[in-house]
Parts: sequence; structure tokens; C-alpha cells
Amino acid sequence: MEWVLAEALLSQSRDPRALLGALCQGEASAERVETLRFLLQRLEDEEARDGGGAGALPEAAREVAAGYLVPLLRSLRGRPAGGPDPGLPPRHRRRVLRAAGAALRSCARLAGGPQLAAALAEEALRDLLAGWRAPGAEAAVEVLAAVGPCLRPREDGPLLERVAGAAVALALGGGGGGDGDEAGPAEDAAALVAGRLLPVLVQCGGAALRAVWGGLAAPGTSPGSGRVEEKLLVLSALAEKVLPEPGSDRARSAREADPDARRCWRFWRTVQAGLGQADALTRKRARYLLQRAVEVSAELGTDCTCGPQEGNGPSLFWWSEKKKDELLKFWENYILIMETLEGNQIHVIKPVLPKLNNLFEYAVSEENGCWLFHPSWHMCIYKRMFESENKILTKEGVIHFLELYETKILPFSPEFSEFIIGPLMDALSESSLYSRSPGQPIGSCSPLGLKLQKFLVTYISLLPGDIKSNFLLKFIRKMTSRHWCAVPILFLSKALANVPKYKALGIDGLLALRDVIHCTMITHQILLRGAAQCYLLQTAMNLLDVEKVSLSDVSTFLMSLRQEESLGRGTSLWTELCDWLRVNESYFKPSPMCSSLGLHKTSLNAYVKSLIQEYVKSSAWETGENCFMPDWFEAKLVSLMVLLAVDVEGMKTQYSGKQRTENVLRVFLDPLLDVLMKFGTNAYMPLLKTDRCLQLLLKLLNTCRLKGSSAQDDEVFTVLQNFVMSTTESISEFILRRLTMNELNSVSDLDRCHLYLMVLTELINLHLKVGWKRGNPIWRVISLLKNASIQHLQETDSGQEPTLGNQIQRVVSMAALAMVCEAIDQKPELQLDSLHAGPLESFLSSLQLNQMLQKPHAEEQSSYAHPSECTSVLEESSSSQGWGKIVAQYIHDQWVCLSFLLKKYHTLIPSTGSEILEPFLPAVQMPIRTLQSALEALTVLSSDQVLPVFHCLKVLVPKLLTSSESLCMESFDMAWKIISSLSNTQLIFWPNLKAFVQFVFDNKVLTIAAKIKGQAYFKIKEIMYKIIEMSAIKTGVFNTLISYCCQSWIVSASNVSQGSLSSAKNYSELILEACIFGTVFRRDQRLVQDVQTFIENLGHDCAANIVMENTKREDHYVRICAIKFLCLLDGSNMSHKLFMEDLAIKLLDKDEFVSKSKKRYYVNSLQHRVKNRIWQTLLVLFPRLDQNFLNGIIDRIFQAGFTNNQASIKYFIEWIIILILHKFPQFLPKFWDCFSYGEENLKTSICTFLAVSSHLDVVTQNIPEKKLILKQALIVVLQWCFNHNFSVRLYALVALKKLWTVCKVLSVEEFDALTPVIESSLHQVESMHGAGNAKKNWQRIQEHFFFATFHPLKDYCLETIFYILPRLSGLIEDEWITIDKFTRFTDVPLDAGFQWYLSQTQLSKLKPGDWSQQDIGTNLVEADNQAEWTDVQKKIIPWNNRVPDLDLELLFQDRAARLGKSISRLIVVASLIDKPTNLGGLCRTCEVFGASALVVGSLQCISDKQFQHLSVSAEQWLPLVQVKPPHLIDYLQQKKTEGYTIIGVEQTAKSLDLTQYCFPEKSLLLLGNEREGIPANLIQQLDVCVEIPQQGIIRSLNVHVSGALLIWEYTRQQLLSHGDAKP
Repeated sequence: MEWVLAEALLSQSRDPRALLGALCQGEASAERVETLRFLLQRLEDEEARDGGGAGALPEAAREVAAGYLVPLLRSLRGRPAGGPDPGLPPRHRRRVLRAAGAALRSCARLAGGPQLAAALAEEALRDLLAGWRAPGAEAAVEVLAAVGPCLRPREDGPLLERVAGAAVALALGGGGGGDGDEAGPAEDAAALVAGRLLPVLVQCGGAALRAVWGGLAAPGTSPGSGRVEEKLLVLSALAEKVLPEPGSDRARSAREADPDARRCWRFWRTVQAGLGQADALTRKRARYLLQRAVEVSAELGTDCTCGPQEGNGPSLFWWSEKKKDELLKFWENYILIMETLEGNQIHVIKPVLPKLNNLFEYAVSEENGCWLFHPSWHMCIYKRMFESENKILTKEGVIHFLELYETKILPFSPEFSEFIIGPLMDALSESSLYSRSPGQPIGSCSPLGLKLQKFLVTYISLLPGDIKSNFLLKFIRKMTSRHWCAVPILFLSKALANVPKYKALGIDGLLALRDVIHCTMITHQILLRGAAQCYLLQTAMNLLDVEKVSLSDVSTFLMSLRQEESLGRGTSLWTELCDWLRVNESYFKPSPMCSSLGLHKTSLNAYVKSLIQEYVKSSAWETGENCFMPDWFEAKLVSLMVLLAVDVEGMKTQYSGKQRTENVLRVFLDPLLDVLMKFGTNAYMPLLKTDRCLQLLLKLLNTCRLKGSSAQDDEVFTVLQNFVMSTTESISEFILRRLTMNELNSVSDLDRCHLYLMVLTELINLHLKVGWKRGNPIWRVISLLKNASIQHLQETDSGQEPTLGNQIQRVVSMAALAMVCEAIDQKPELQLDSLHAGPLESFLSSLQLNQMLQKPHAEEQSSYAHPSECTSVLEESSSSQGWGKIVAQYIHDQWVCLSFLLKKYHTLIPSTGSEILEPFLPAVQMPIRTLQSALEALTVLSSDQVLPVFHCLKVLVPKLLTSSESLCMESFDMAWKIISSLSNTQLIFWPNLKAFVQFVFDNKVLTIAAKIKGQAYFKIKEIMYKIIEMSAIKTGVFNTLISYCCQSWIVSASNVSQGSLSSAKNYSELILEACIFGTVFRRDQRLVQDVQTFIENLGHDCAANIVMENTKREDHYVRICAIKFLCLLDGSNMSHKLFMEDLAIKLLDKDEFVSKSKKRYYVNSLQHRVKNRIWQTLLVLFPRLDQNFLNGIIDRIFQAGFTNNQASIKYFIEWIIILILHKFPQFLPKFWDCFSYGEENLKTSICTFLAVSSHLDVVTQNIPEKKLILKQALIVVLQWCFNHNFSVRLYALVALKKLWTVCKVLSVEEFDALTPVIESSLHQVESMHGAGNAKKNWQRIQEHFFFATFHPLKDYCLETIFYILPRLSGLIEDEWITIDKFTRFTDVPLDAGFQWYLSQTQLSKLKPGDWSQQDIGTNLVEADNQAEWTDVQKKIIPWNNRVPDLDLELLFQDRAARLGKSISRLIVVASLIDKPTNLGGLCRTCEVFGASALVVGSLQCISDKQFQHLSVSAEQWLPLVQVKPPHLIDYLQQKKTEGYTIIGVEQTAKSLDLTQYCFPEKSLLLLGNEREGIPANLIQQLDVCVEIPQQGIIRSLNVHVSGALLIWEYTRQQLLSHGDAKP
């Protein structure tokens, strides 16, 4: 069409000068400039054909260039690239630029000399050097692309070199100029320069080509410092030039002078970096370059080597003609794997993975065991898998990598080690990878965790010695480089702990391990955190080079472990540590402390002695009286090392005895004991020294307590206890003086008060343990402390202006009283007075509750500070906020005292709430006022101090619920508000929740509330459901409630002679909810639970299990508690019986409600689980239900059998029906009636009753006369053997076979008439020929556990109900409750006569599998075991990265240049299509077959999820144009003027057959609407209609399918016409 237009113009005027002049006048529109280009190109062709060069044409060309085109391009320079353009729209501006550039190239050729081209190039180069953001850069690229071919390679060589250098710099993002490194403009620059300018320059060859290659291969543009995406875009565009040209006729010397990217290691590093990029297009370019380099090497047939980057390893790329076949095989498999990984589909990728094993076989030399291929290529594959969005693929990749050393030994490579520490460990940080495999039992180790351990042990053992240490240090440091979740850090630590012993780590490694331990502290999973600490300590013991660290370093490291979570004394870990210290103590590097004492040889005993001596020694600066209390760290360290040293000595002399232990401990503790003995007599001992000694005393006692089973026989603790008790008098006198003599008078002294009271409590406990005696010094101290505290608190109520010292002493006195009250409350032996109110009780009862302590003046506070101390820091806590905390502690201590008082005198609290005129204990005898004060305290105290208030409420609420219900309800609400706000505060949440439950759900409260049925009754139930709701978020909350209620109901039932359960009956909903409780966990929650179970199953092998008590907060324990409670109930007790019957009815109601709420539910859904739990509970209740009650519910049970249920529920229903019929045969007539329902109502539910019939031998076990029942059964079952439903027939036949076996044993003659029919039916089914499904299913149903092994009576036990049957019926493991969990849960005891724990049959040994589904997955297993698949899916590269033709459709040239791919001239118009799925599929099809554009009605469709699901990112690589349906006519007419043929995909009267139609190159496909097709007004705009020939009956195809067929046919014809078709 362009040629015709040019001919038409020339025919009008043979004077080209006039014609050109006419075109150069007027507005510079895109159409005008393009017409000028057509004409100049036509004149250029004529000039070349005629061989001219003189005359008017050259002059005219120069005039057009200088007078029109150059000024036009200058005017277009005014806008920076990427900036706003006030003139032409960007699309039209780009068309003008391209057309003007092409016209300028023709002018330069017609001008007859090189001067014009060189001048234009110089001017454009100046604009280009200014940077991409500078004005004129885009125009400069177009000018240089146009005039570049006109420059002379030799004469203009320097100019070409400068242009090439600037172009490469710009393409790689280094063009400078403002914001040139912004993403958008930089990408535009790289795409335009790579797509238009650089291909032109390299065509010039010589200097320009070398300059371009030099810029690409320069050191500054390595992947580490440049942008890989831009570099690969340029390389892929120039691939034909930077790689040798096979079959070239040029001289060999000339070929060798050209660049050869294969020999440059930077080129290969860029390709490898590209293979691992997140951007799919960049990865595709990298694969193309790799594939092209391999193809070139194979075609050239010459050897080639790329020098290694460093060291003597294999080359990044090499080629040898001798090994051509092996090399081609290697690279073919490699590229196939990389292409397959793009699919992210595991079913496609998994068959290809065996080829990855082959790559390793090719890569390692069998002769000398060294790498033939650089291992970094293999790492690229794994990196791609690790970074996949598909987590299944990531896990598959990680496991495949970890299995490498199971079958092969790979040579050492630094790249391999770096990859392990980098991408592999990054991938291992994903918790979901550690999930159990399907079918793996709960509590087993993660498969990936096991493989990681095996891999690490093998790999490290194979490392050279000098490298091993460095690798381990880097590995451990990597564990500190990010925030790891609990599960990954646990399994990494476990893998390290199993590495064989080797002296690899020094002080740096020890510090790194300490940092890892600190990382584990972040997680809330306490058990996993403790286990990780255990493994990290074992790692240190295995890998530490003791000659490089001192005992001081080791002790500091040990302090990073939490003793309450891991390193507990008496655990196996403690023993292991002691043994390690014993073996290595003489090899440690001398500690600085020992060196200062002149000890050159380090021993543990010497180190510990020096440690204690240094600890108890007071420094010169420790003379202040108001200084802060020292930190606890040093006391913890010293106590830990003392006890370790003692136990190490015990190992050395295992059979010595108590005397030896006493001598060793005395040697260590003599300095401490000497100081403690002087406490009572030396009034001038430095304060910090006393603090430190008391801290050490406390830590010694706390650390010394054994966590293991041999705690009773611990000689060390006994000796330590005796030592401490010998100092009791001195310490207690000192503490008494400090607490009562006004010596504590600053804010910082409150911490000391806390320390003194803790020591005093410990001393009391020790004396109680050995036996309490009245002559005991601690007795006198308690009495004096109590009296002095009361006296001081009474004196300070004088009303004078308070001083800081007085207020602090008041706080101290109240804290001391609280300690005394707590001690008396917990230890009845300490009751100092009788029930008659003494001074303590009278004082406490008259306390002004919640009284605020007035804050002293700031001026007065400073007078208490010592001049040598930082008083501003010291007294900072007496600011408003700090003083508030002190007051809150004071009020807390008041309520501790009041709690003691209320518990002691609870019998004196009036139940009516009436006031007593002259009470002798006001707080006790005026309970309403006390309760109001408690509510006030709840608003004042912080959530971590309300515990004593809750304890008081527990005593007060039962007394006042009847008379002051509203006040009690207010206490419920306020307390619940506090509890709900604490849901994320672990340390204080559980004690507060327990106290809350104890006062709200106290049995007395529940009984009174149920009796009066007031608002409190409903409020309690409301709170109950809120607690259950909270349990879904915070595991263990419901456990606290159900455990407390069940225990209190058991106690109340046993205390009443007839065993009353009236309270429980009113709250049976609680038991109901407990029986069906259990949430469906998310995968991450289930993973954490699985790993916790694995750690718990390790038992004593993991010290964390010993030092941390199992809290039993799993959801299972809620149901276990409820079930064990039900097992304790006695069916002969009327209240128990009524309770169970009420619960059974509620369970059946719940089952019906769940069935109606969702008629179809999936296996293991919440509905399935709830129904399963309902029938499990009914089975437990069954033995205690009598005939009268069952008579009322039997119809409901039978009705449940007709409901559509999952397999596990059917088994339970069938089981309970069998048990009912066995115990009460009177219900058999009702059972036979179930078979009389209409067949439509029965459907396949009849199988339930047929399954029950198969166990009729058990049902009739106690019936003397069985004949009539058996005859009835045979007649009923026999008729179902001929049912049209195959499953029903199978169930009936198996029931018939079992019934007939019973009849034959009894030899009943009355059945002779039925014998032929029965024998014939059974013979027919037994003798089925062939191996079809019918015969297989008959065999399987007979082998099914319910018919072959299960015995309804012998298997009636908790194990079958809660573990075996759920396991065999395909329920998820979350629903399996092992019997040991029942035995471990001791909160609710088991009845002594309760024996039905374990199954008595072989049922527990069977494997899961339903008879109808046993063969599923067989083929998959066989397929996975194949070593290598014979054929696999192969994803092709659908474009070859050639530079786009510069004369393509202008509208999309910029997009094509950016993508660097070949496109056709096909436009697909889908504006009439509505559905996102069709548009997404079309988008993908158009991109695959290289359509130039897809036209849609709205570009918003690309954000639709359905569109994206079908397009799989094709919209990122395909030009999309928005043309709304009303504008389609204008758009089609415009395209007609541009030479396009408009083709409609529609069946019309004149439509052509697709097989007969020949598509023009410039074709536009118009697709119709899904329903209406192409409207009539648009059909008139079509040049032709094409229809797809059909052979079927349906009239039309889906619009996406129709479009895809035409797009392929167009592509096929174009390939044939260009000779590109492949055989």
C-alpha cells in the first residue's frame, strides 16, 4: 500500500523537488511525515536502480533534511524522556519521531556524501550524552538509528565508537543526567536503545562492535554492580553479533577479532544471575542466550573455554568437539529443566527431576572425582526452585538438594558451601516446609528435618579440615542474620547438634551460638524455644575447641540459656554438660580472673573459687546507702558454676558419699557463708555486698533443685539446705532490722524489700521442710516483723505531711505483712493465733482499702540521696508514673492481706449481706462494703496485680449473690473485661484466668445462681460461651474452665451422701460443648502442634520436657476431661442418671441441628468432626442408659442412620445400634421396621442397617431362641441382595454370608427352603470371573475391618472409640486421641472399677483404608518410583529474540522493542467480549502466537482475578489497546485506511470456510459477543467473514476457542509463507 501511494504521488509530478517541497509545508502530522518517508524511500529505490547520484535530487534531499526534518526533530527535543508533553499525544509523537528518523536516513543516502550523516550523528550524540532524562534524548536515539548505517566504518570509526559507548552506558542504566536511574525511564531507555540503536551500530562492525562489546564486558558492569535485566535485554538483542556466526565465509583472523561472549566469564555470570531473577522475561532472555551459545558451539565444531573467575575450578563454560554428544545432552537436559520450572506446576516438574540427578552424573568426572561443569549451574536450578511461589515446589527442591549426598559423593566446591549458607538457608526459614508427610503418625520427626540433619552431618564430615571451621562459623552466623520462626530454628539447631565432634569453633563461634540463642527467645513457643536451646548447647559441646576459649567465656555463654526452659539441674543435658566440663577442664584457655590470681593452669574448681571470692569482695565504690540494687546476672552465673563444679566433683568420685559433697560445697561457699554469718552482727557491712550475697543465696537454692526423678535423693541440695539453715538466725535478724528500723527510705530500697521478703520466704520453706519447731529463730522473726509492721502502719496514719522515708516504710511494712499472710495461708503450721481475732486480724479488718499514698514533695525527696550518687536517676521512679506503680503495689499488698483474712474467717461473713452494728472484724462482717472496694480496686490496679482481688471475690460472691446480685454481676463483668484484655500477655494471663474461673464458676456460685434463676445465671452462661469463643484463638482457655468445673462437681458429688449433681445438670451445656469442642486449625497452627508433640515424645532425651511442666492446654484435653468426668458418673444414682439423660438428648439435638444446617459436608470439615464427637460421646454414655430412656430416643437413633453421613459417623451409629439391640433385644421389631421404608427414602442408607445385620451373631448372643430372629434377618437381607445399586448388593451379600454362617453352625432345619436361593447367591458372587472391579470390591468389603476384625463388645473401649476407629475410618490425625493422653490427664481421676481402656482384638494393628478406595493412588506410587521418565512435558521458547523489524506497525514498535520479541501483523479485536475468563484466555493465546495487539473494551479487565488466572501474566508482554464498543466502527475504518483486512469470526450467508481462506499479512480479527455474536452494524464493516467447519450438532464454539483457532491458522500460514515451517 505504501508503494502504491508513493507511485501515485510521483505520477502527479515528476519533479521530486516540488513534490518534496509540497509535503514539507503545513502542520507536521504523523500522516504527513510518514508520507514523506514513503516518498523518500521510493526515490531512494529508483536512484539505486538507475545508478544516479547527480542532478536535483541530492540537493532536494539536503534541503528536506536541513529545512524540514532537522528543525522538526529539534522541536520534538523540547520534552525530556518520560516527562509531560504539552503538544502531541505520546503515541503520535513516537510515530512522528520514527517516521522522521527513517526519512532522515533516506535523505542522508540521497545527499550523495557522508557529511550530512556525520553532522547529524555528532549533534544527536551530544543530546545522548546528556542522559536519558535530558531533552532530546529520545529523538537522538531515533536520529542515530537512522543515520548510523550511512556512517563509514573506517573514516567515522571514532565517532561510531563514541556513539556505541554512550548507547551501552544508557542501555545499562548508567547514562547519568538527573533521575536517570529511576525504574520507568531506565527501562524505556534500555528497551529503545537495545531494540533500535545498538543493532544498527553492531551492523557497522569493526570498531563499533568492539566498543559495544567492550562496554558490555567491562568490569564495572558485572552483575554485582549493574542491572542484570538491562544487560540481558541488550545481550539478547545482540546475540547474533556477540556470539560467533556459524558457517561464515569471512577469514578466520577476522572472526577471531570479533567478540565471542562464550569466552567471557562476566557474560556467563550475567546469564546465571538472569536465570535466578524474579522477573520471568529476564529469565527467558537468560535461557535464550544459554541455548543460543550451545547451538553456536555445536555448529562451529571447535573447542572453546571460558577462563575461571577464580581458583582452579572448572570453567563456567567450555566446549570440546570430542565430547559433543555428552555436552549436548547435558545442556539439553539443563535447559529443559529450567524451562519446565517456569510452569510452577508440580505434576509437570516432578517427572523432570530425575534429569537433575543425571546432570550431576555428567558434571562429576568418574576418573578423578572432580567437577567437569561448574557447580554454579546446578545451583541456579535449585535457587529457581527455592524461590518459587509454589511452596510444594520449594519443598521438593529443598528435599532434592538435601538428598544429594545420600547416593553420591560430590567434590568440594566453594560455590556449593556458599549456596548452602545463602539460598538454601533462606529457603529453610520457611516453616511450612517442615510439615509431616501424608500418613506419617503424629509426633514423628519432620521428614525435611531428618533429611537436613543427615545432609549436614554428611556434608560437614566430608569438608577439608581447614574449611570445616569456617563453614560452621558462617552457618551459625547465618542463623542470626534474620528473624527465624520457632520451627526452622529448632530443626537447624537439632541438625547442628548431631554433627560429629570436632574442634571447629573458637570464641567467635561461641558468641555466634549465643546470638542464635537470643534469636530463639523471640518466639512465643516456649517448648520449642527450650528444645532449641538444648540443641545449641549440645552443638557447643560437640564443636567447641576448648583450647581457644576460657571457662569465663563458657560460663557467660551458659548464662544465655534459660534454666527454666532448658538447662535444669538433674536433666540429661545437665549431666552431659558436667561430663564435658570434667573431660575438658584442664584444656581450657586460662581465664583473666585466674591469671590475675597467678593461676596458670585452669581447673574448674580453681575458677569457681576465684569467682566466689571476687563476687563477695566489696569494691571501694560500694559504700552508698541509696544506690540501686545490683543486677541478678552475676548471681545467676556464680550459682550456676558452683553447682556445676559440685556435680562434676561428684562424677569424679561417684561412690564417695555425703561427706565428700559437703566438703566440696563448703570449700566453694565458705566465703559466702562467712559473710552471711556476720549479717546479724556487722551493722556496717556495705549494702551492695549484702544484696549480692542474698541474691547468690536465692539463686543457689533455686538452681539447686533437681528437675529429674531423683530429686528426693539429692545430696547436694540437702547439704546446701543445712548450710543455709545454719545462717538463718543471722540472715533473719538482718532482714528484720532492715525492714523494721526505718533503714529502707528511698524508692530504690523497694527492690531490696522484695529481695529480703523472697529470702525470708525461702527460709520459712526450708524450716517447714525439715520440721517446724517453736524454738526456731524464724518463728520469732515472723512474730516481730508482723508486730512491727502493724505498729508502723498505725503510726503513719497521723495526718501529718508525709515524707518520702515514711511513705516508703509504709509500703515496706504492708509488703512484709502480705508476705506473712501468704506464708500463714499456705502453711497451716504457721498459724500463730487461734480463730479468735488477734492484733493482725483486727488491724487488717480495719484497713482503709484502696487508700492512696500521698506523693512526697520533690525537694524533700532529694535530701535522701547520697552526694556520691546520681540522685536524679535514682529517684526518677518517684515521678507521677513511678509513684503510681508504688501505690498500686501497696494496694495489691492490702488485698493479699485481706484475702488471707477472708479465707480464715469466711464462716463469719453474713450471707444476708445485712450490716452488723458493732463488728469486731469490719472487712469480714460488712461484706457489701468490701465487695464495693474490690470493684474499685479492679479499676485502679493494673492487670498484673488483680490476682488477690480475685481471691477475695471468690470468698465474697457466694455469700452475696442472693442479696446483692447486681453487685456480683458487676464484678463478673469487670473481671471478664480484665481477662479479655490479657489474652496476649502470657506471664500473667493464666494465673488470672484460673482465679477468674474459680470465683465465677465456683460450685456454690453456680448452685445459687441456678436456684434463683436470676440474671446472674444467664450472665454466667454468657461468660461460659465467651470463654469457649476465646479458646478458638487462644488454646487452653476452655481447658482451665472445664477442668475446674469437673473437679468441683466431682468433689461436691462425693461430699453429699447421695452424690448430688444438681449444679452440673443446670450447666450441662458446658459438658456438651466440651464433648464436641475442637477447632479446625490452620496449617501453621497444626505444624507447631505437630512439632511440640514430637518434642514431647522425646521424653527425657530433651531436657526441655523435664524443666517445663506439660500444661495440657491442647484442645484434646477439653474432651478428655469431659469424657473422664462422664466415666465417673454412676447410672444407679438418680442425679447422675438424670444428668446423663439430659446430656444425651442435647447431643442428639445437636446432631440434628448440624445435619440440617448443612446437608452436604466434606470429610474432615468442622461439621464432620462435630458429628463424630457427638456419637463418640453417646457411645461412652450408652452403658449407663436404661431401657426406659432408650425407648424414648431409639427412633431418633434409627433416624440418624438414614441421614447422609461420612464413613466414621456411620460406623459409630451402627456400633451403638448393635450395642442397644444386644442389651435390649426388645427393640429388634423396630429395627426390622427400618427396612420397610420406601426405597426412595432408603437409597444407600440401607447399608447402615445391613451392616448392623452382619453383626446379628453379637445381637443374639444372649437370646436363647435365635431361630425366628435369624429367619427374619435372612428374609430381609435376601431381598436386598437383588437391589439395582451395586453398593447395597455388596453390603447385603456380606451380611447374608455372615448370617448364613451362623445358621449353618446352629443347623436349623427350618431354613431348608431358603437354602437353594442363599447358596446360589453366595456361589454366584464368590465365583465371579475375571479381575474386574466387582470381584475386587467383593474381596475388599469382606476384608474391611468393620466386618472382618471389629467386635462390637470386645472392642468397646476408649482406645477404639477415640483412636482406632477414627484412624481406620480416614479421619484426620487431629481427631485421633491416644489412650496415653487419657492416662496422663490426672486432673480428673478414673473410677477404680473402670477397666475398659484398651482393645482386646487385633483391631489396633490394622492399617487405615476404606474398602471402596483402597486402590486410589497406586499408579501414582508406581510412577514416582521410576528412575527417569521416558517422556516429559517440554515448554518451548516461543520467540527467538531477534531485533524487531524497524518497519513494523508504528503503534506497537516501542512495546515490541521493550519485549525484544518477534511479532506478527495480526490485531485481535475482543471489545465485544464480556467474560474475564474468555479475555484472559485470548490474551494468553495472542501472546503465545505473537499477535501485535489485543483490543479490549476496557483495560480494567486485566485487574480481574479470573482474567489473571487464565492469562498467566501474558498481559505484561502483549500490547493491549482499549476501544469501547461504541467506538469500534471508527477504529475499524481507521485500520482499513492503514491497509488492514477486517475479518469477522461469524457464520453468515457469505462466510468463507476457514480451511479455504488465505489470510493477508495485515489482518484484523473481530470476535463477537458470547451470546449475540457480531452486531449487524459491524458486519457491514467487515471485508470478509470466516467460519470454522463443524462436524457436530452444537451450533457454535466458545468465543475464546474460535479466536484461538483462527489465530493459529493465521500464524501457520505466515510461517509457511516465510519458509519458517518446521518438518
